Amino acid sequence: MAAWNPSPEGMEQLLGLFKASQSADNATHRAIQQQLTSFNAIPDYNNYLAYIFNQMRGEAGSVRQMAGLVLKNNVKEHWSKVHPDVQGYVHENLLGSIGDPEPYIRTTAGSCITTITASAGLEAWPQLVPTLYQMLDSTDTNQVDGAFSALAKICEDSSGRLAADAEPQPLNFLIPKFISFFQHQHEPFRKYALACVNQFVLMQPEPLKQNMPQFLHGLSELKGDPSAEVRKRVCQALVMLLEVQLEMLMPNMSDIIQYMLQATADDDELVSLEACEFWSGICETKVAKEALGPFVPQLVPVLLKGMVYSEVDLLVLGAEDEDDEQQPDRPEDIRPRFHRSRFHGGSTEGGGAGGDDDEDEDEEEDDGDDDAEVAEWNLRKCSASGLDILAGTFREAILPTLLPLLQERLASSEWEIRESGILALGAIAEGCIDHIAVYLPQLTPWLIQTLSDSKPLVRSITCWTLSRYSKWVVEQPSPETYLRPLMEELLKRVLDHNKKVQEAACSSFATLEEEAQLELVPYLEPILRNLIFAFSKYQARNLLILYDAIGTLADAVGSELDRPQYVSILMPPLIERWSVLRDDDKGLFPLLECFTSIAQALGVGFQQFAEPVFTRCLRIVQGSFEAEAQARQGGQEPIDKEFVVCALDLISGMTEGMGESFQGLVAASALPQLLLLCMRDETPDVRQSAFALVGDLAKACYHSLLPVLAEYLPVLTEHLNPDFVSVCNNASWAIGEITVKVSKDISPYVAPVLQRLIPIINKPLGQNKSLIENTAITIGRLGMAAPQLTAAHFVTFAQAWCTALKTIRDDVEKEHAFIGMCEMIKINPQGPISCLLDLFEAIASWGKPPDALNTMFGQIVLGYKGSIPPEQWNAFHATFPEHLSKRLAERYQL
Repeated sequence: MAAWNPSPEGMEQLLGLFKASQSADNATHRAIQQQLTSFNAIPDYNNYLAYIFNQMRGEAGSVRQMAGLVLKNNVKEHWSKVHPDVQGYVHENLLGSIGDPEPYIRTTAGSCITTITASAGLEAWPQLVPTLYQMLDSTDTNQVDGAFSALAKICEDSSGRLAADAEPQPLNFLIPKFISFFQHQHEPFRKYALACVNQFVLMQPEPLKQNMPQFLHGLSELKGDPSAEVRKRVCQALVMLLEVQLEMLMPNMSDIIQYMLQATADDDELVSLEACEFWSGICETKVAKEALGPFVPQLVPVLLKGMVYSEVDLLVLGAEDEDDEQQPDRPEDIRPRFHRSRFHGGSTEGGGAGGDDDEDEDEEEDDGDDDAEVAEWNLRKCSASGLDILAGTFREAILPTLLPLLQERLASSEWEIRESGILALGAIAEGCIDHIAVYLPQLTPWLIQTLSDSKPLVRSITCWTLSRYSKWVVEQPSPETYLRPLMEELLKRVLDHNKKVQEAACSSFATLEEEAQLELVPYLEPILRNLIFAFSKYQARNLLILYDAIGTLADAVGSELDRPQYVSILMPPLIERWSVLRDDDKGLFPLLECFTSIAQALGVGFQQFAEPVFTRCLRIVQGSFEAEAQARQGGQEPIDKEFVVCALDLISGMTEGMGESFQGLVAASALPQLLLLCMRDETPDVRQSAFALVGDLAKACYHSLLPVLAEYLPVLTEHLNPDFVSVCNNASWAIGEITVKVSKDISPYVAPVLQRLIPIINKPLGQNKSLIENTAITIGRLGMAAPQLTAAHFVTFAQAWCTALKTIRDDVEKEHAFIGMCEMIKINPQGPISCLLDLFEAIASWGKPPDALNTMFGQIVLGYKGSIPPEQWNAFHATFPEHLSKRLAERYQL
């Protein structure tokens, strides 16, 4: 040990505080903590803590542990400021306590060590890992346990640093050492060894690759280990190896699958859960059908068994609590809700403007088990997910095994078994719909009837399963056969006395709304009355889902909602709720989103509500900026800008819905200048929504923007940066909409905009598809408004432009873009000469071009044919795909 000795007075004072804290009341305990914190001003304070922790072994373990925990906190907060001599003394004492007889002291030592490495890095303590490695050879079991505990934490927290290509490479000696412990008689050592190696499986550092045969052999030997914890880690390793070492697993894949079948049925749920992950993993590999196919008849029953609620699940859920709608939700019951900013998508076939941006597509897959109390991943969820993916991989091949088992479960007198069968039926919906559809005429009425089951969990899962088949229901010829009965029963469940059923029914109904669209119009009044009545029943959590269902209904039926009898049912409770909530209440988020959909659907019919809603949105935006300024002035944390985003998106919805009638409100407001602040905000989501609103305003009431366009356009141009996909996309779209309105007045801005857009369109790989399409449309619109300026650059983007626009659907944006192309070709016909085939493909992509545009297309196609010598043209024409030749011949007699 380094030469340092504590002063008796200081040691006595410190020990006295630690002992006093053992039985202190809250006030005394806080005073002691403050005094201990003040000791950080003493340079060698941490030496005292390390000394008590390691060397005063005659003291009570609780006192020593407290010294260690205080030391850990000091390390976390102040390590970089601690003198190197003190750091060295702490290092030595922590290593000295690794083999302490008391397990909790060893654990605390490991925590202190990893806190140091997290703060300073492994390189600041170069002797740490080699010393711990040497301790693994000790004959003292306590020292080996402490060393392994510390190494496990280091491998978990610093795996990237350990795996980095550096000399010396510690994994060269650590990996073989860990594997050598796989067969150790002491169970904790086997567990630690596996945990350490598993941290590196996905990384595949070179030392692990070199030892892969030994690792696989070690895993094989541990398959029958008596320790559930060890078996769980074996399963973890095999699941990860599917992703990174599939080829090495293949020679023994049959044995591995047999083992995983046993492990999935293990009595220990932690083992079975880890094993169950294997089935989703292998289904995502190229060998799924070959390797797993023979085992499907064995696997399906195992997955079905795992889908039954466990006793623990039922205990946590309180399944017998029938009527809980009067119980207020606890704050922790209400999931965080994040608003998704408006994203103006391209017009891809099957897509559509306003689609979601796939750069942050992270919504959780709906697995039919949405109870917050069992929200963590469990065997039931994993088994259902496994069956879902299995059905997607093997399709009808699973049905001969599954259907008899499913029939048995659906007919069971035990509600838990029946419920799991209904879950399984929902899980296979996507993968097996074509082959199970033949049974749906019998199953669907039975499921609708089961919505009235006495057990709330059965009612709940039936809602979800029916939602999985809602597309089939809507596609049937007569809505009276399935759609109307399903709708009526789901609406009853929306008003259920059980909160879990309310939630499932409301979510299921929202899915049905998305599928049914205008099929719902004849039933709008009862739908609205049911949904609005739910406001009087729902607690806070389910209100969020109710808002979503109402917003989805508005999106589905659109302007059909704009009828006095519907508006009188829908709006009063929403307006009442709107007036009750404060501007800073996060409960406003879902209501703002709901209003956005309603405003778009009602259109001019929203006029009677527009002024107070618009005024409040402006107040929310203005208030947020004022609060941010105050926060900065006071050195506080930045405020949450989600209120601004929601308010901007609602104004966008009103603009889009009300069109030119919104002009008066905008003209009399401070919106244009306030919007400029939002466009310059440092938060990307705020800029994204601001640029979307600029585009919507340009379409509906651009006269209000004319005074500020000279300020707007440079800001929009500045944010044509594909590193921020959504912001860039909306900025490009907004510039295009402005261009349509101002026409040739866009000329001063064409050059800087093209300077940004051309590199984006010419690098489509890895870019968001909507961004590329919007970029192409905006370039075309610039060509329409200022062809002389745009045509000069045509040769630099012609091929990428044609490629981007030949896949989008026919609409006004595509029309504008192609008019711009035609205008550019008139001025610079040589621009697309090197990509004529792509140009003709783009022209032929139109299903039915407008007459004037079609005439221009004919002139272009025949013009190029006439400018090329006949022999060259014939050779070129011979390269046309058949569909292209046919369409051009039909339309332009080519």
